[in-house]
Amino acid sequence: MVKMGKITIRDVVNALKKCVDPELGINIVDIGLIYWIDISENNDITVKMTMTSPMCPVTTVILADVQLRLEELEGVGKVSIDLVWDPMWSPDMMNKDTRASFGV
Repeated sequence: MVKMGKITIRDVVNALKKCVDPELGINIVDIGLIYWIDISENNDITVKMTMTSPMCPVTTVILADVQLRLEELEGVGKVSIDLVWDPMWSPDMMNKDTRASFGV
């Protein structure tokens, strides 16, 4: 595989914005599920993220979508997703426009 250039945080965020929570119909970035993104010199991507609840019934669907979207980035190396529960997600983690749409 020919490396086409350095993948940026913006590239990763734009890819993740295509991942929509099927229950809420809103992308996972705006919901506040993404906690941390790291991109190595080799374009390996590590994402730390959470779900709105440990009992979220669509966790596997969202994680598979994240993996797929990131693997589609041109020049990507290895993709790792760490599902974390600390800190626990709360509505305060949504962006302000998303919070407003929920009346929070």
